[in-house]
Amino acid sequence: MSEGLQGKTFWQSEIEAIKEKGLFREMPAVSGLPGRVIHVNGTRALNFSSNNYLGLAAHPRVITAAVEYTLRYGAGATASRLIAGNGEAHRELEDFIAQWKQTETALLFGSGYQANVGILSSLVGEGDLILSDEFNHASIIDGCRLSRAEVRVYPHLDLNRLEDLLRQGRHPRKLVVTESVFSMDGDRAPLKELQEVCSRWGAVLMVDEAHATGVIGPFGRGVAAEQGVTPHIQMGTLGKAVGASGAYVAGSKSLRDLLANRARSLVYTTAAPPGVVGAALESLRIIASEEGDRLRASLAHNVDLFHKLLGKRPGVSAESGHIVPYKVGDSLRTMTISRKCLTKGVFAHGIRFPTVPEGTARLRFTLMSLHTEQDLKTAVSVLEEAVADEFSSESNPGG
Repeated sequence: MSEGLQGKTFWQSEIEAIKEKGLFREMPAVSGLPGRVIHVNGTRALNFSSNNYLGLAAHPRVITAAVEYTLRYGAGATASRLIAGNGEAHRELEDFIAQWKQTETALLFGSGYQANVGILSSLVGEGDLILSDEFNHASIIDGCRLSRAEVRVYPHLDLNRLEDLLRQGRHPRKLVVTESVFSMDGDRAPLKELQEVCSRWGAVLMVDEAHATGVIGPFGRGVAAEQGVTPHIQMGTLGKAVGASGAYVAGSKSLRDLLANRARSLVYTTAAPPGVVGAALESLRIIASEEGDRLRASLAHNVDLFHKLLGKRPGVSAESGHIVPYKVGDSLRTMTISRKCLTKGVFAHGIRFPTVPEGTARLRFTLMSLHTEQDLKTAVSVLEEAVADEFSSESNPGG
């Protein structure tokens, strides 16, 4: 049926509404190996928008492992894990993750989104209670909704309010879910205190270590290991600092068994390609080694230097680590500043509603161990110029 004869489709109207609010998104055309320098929409730029925190996505050993595992096991897993897709590579990676995380077992998922949705929708249901930090990732939000449990959102990192909500709850099963490093603000959850609150009220603690995996804690095991905490459920991703793709949940054998039976995002999808699994395994071996320690030390140095260079500018949080938001507020202005930075060779993508609350749009700088001191200085200088230009153009529209 022709759109021209019928007028606008409903999705065309939706797109127009999105554009009017300054929230329209387009996928940047990125080329080149993932590293400190990439090409974005044809412009060579310093990369401050990648989650490749340790630079492992283009590490020679990781790439070689991807090729070797593909040659050994094929291009695809060909089936779900519960049918014919539970290959040697997948079991090898799960065994390594369990040893590295010091848990009974681990279970692979196709992505962080699939993991969070699968975990939450499998473990709790109607009549149960989930308490979720207000800044949790969209995958956690969607998992909460799909679970059909009662969901209460507590103010960001507000342990007193969390305890009040647990005290009020009269539910047979209670689950508290939080990120360890929050993806848009870069701050950390007090997992030790959260575990204490959960213990007092008989709640299960689930921690999403997506942005901490490989980067924080002994051997890169995450914030939980750094704080000496063992949550009931530990989720982490393989597509950020690990530099490959996929995700895992680490915990008890009974947790794994239940998820393998109930998590629809695991049961009804083809297993990850062997090459991706091999790349993730080799990357984790690096992360757990002395080389991993050196990469984390380099990243920590860059984090300290970048914060010193930024100073106490308005819009910059002193609590952030390797994720550094520069808050602008207005969505249109945020994207204008981001484009101006790109024209000067710095790729720092703008983040807007609904990813962040309305009125808190920001440029999100993500740091890598690969960045040089000059890269960091250039980024701060370009940001200053772009912000000054944007605000001066408004106050002096006539030029």
